[in-house]
Amino acid sequence: MDQLSSAIPLSGISFPKAEYERRQQKVLEAVASAGLDALLVTALGHARYLTGYYGGGSYFGPFPLILAPGRAPTYVVREYEVQTVRAYSCVGEIVPYTQERDFAKVCADVLRRYGLQTKRVGLELRCWNITPADVYKLEAELPGMTVVDATEVVGSVAAVKSELEVEAMRNAMAMTEVAVRTFQETLRNGVTESETWAAMQGAVKKAGGEELRLVSLVFGERTKLAHGLPADHPISDNEPAVTEIGGVKCGYAAGLVRTAVVGRHPEFESLLALSNEALDTVIDFIKPGVAAEEVDATVRKVVERSGRRRAFRNKAGYQTGINWSERGNMDMVPGVKDLLKAGMTLHMPIMLFGEKGHIIGCSDHVLVTERGAKSLSNTPRTLYRA
Repeated sequence: MDQLSSAIPLSGISFPKAEYERRQQKVLEAVASAGLDALLVTALGHARYLTGYYGGGSYFGPFPLILAPGRAPTYVVREYEVQTVRAYSCVGEIVPYTQERDFAKVCADVLRRYGLQTKRVGLELRCWNITPADVYKLEAELPGMTVVDATEVVGSVAAVKSELEVEAMRNAMAMTEVAVRTFQETLRNGVTESETWAAMQGAVKKAGGEELRLVSLVFGERTKLAHGLPADHPISDNEPAVTEIGGVKCGYAAGLVRTAVVGRHPEFESLLALSNEALDTVIDFIKPGVAAEEVDATVRKVVERSGRRRAFRNKAGYQTGINWSERGNMDMVPGVKDLLKAGMTLHMPIMLFGEKGHIIGCSDHVLVTERGAKSLSNTPRTLYRA
């Protein structure tokens, strides 16, 4: 993949600059369709999708990317981070501010210079990295500007992946599968979560993976935790182990959930069978033109038929991409009428609650194609017994 020419070794962008320009143009078209005159992108994943910059410095203050028709994409960033943003992004127009308290004035000056002080400007109000105080200060600087919630604009464009993005997802999944195999191979009576996690990380590193992103790794009674981090807790005979992990490539994460049992446990085996049945049914149902809420309803019907309606307390799935997921991206939950399109990637964790609160299940990560859903994984979803 192309890298930005830079004097700093091992920096640059993950994809050709033309790929980012294509994404920016698509977002500008969505901005116009939403009746907006400009968009301030603040969500880390959305900004990375549009520029390449991974967003590390923006944890200490808002780094809005300003997109406006007829203007070059403009990053407003802390002065301390200017060289880093330049090295890791495709954006040439970078405007610095010194301290967080200076953000609103500097950002307002740019918007005023672009003639947006009396226009409709979209902000990602339901995403991270911009606070109510930031918005209030910006509105105080530009009282004639109309702020509109545009949280879903970038996500609606990023949902449909290019071939370059799908290839990154496939590469990420290859590392996920390395981690899953290691998770299964290390399980034995007495091994701890921490030991298994260390083995998973080591295997991915040995295989050349960039990163292994952990959502959960828990054994035994700790499977009552929806997103539990590994501890020095050993597994015993006839206890479950659950992990949700994802390999990463160019920022794109491909997650999977897998469950195992050391020995036997009829309830856990039954829950996993139901999770698999729901996944098989909904994957057969997925195709372009189906609404997100219909996907969720399909999963719920399978669970309800089993007589264990309260077992399913999650969502059927969600749109994936950079940073695994981003607030504001499409969820498959009741009431979401967004239609699936070819090129979308979806993570579908069907996690079910047992009678004593254990959370057992599995997931699939699929690519929506014109013919339906195709799994990105070759790893079986069946229960692994150690």
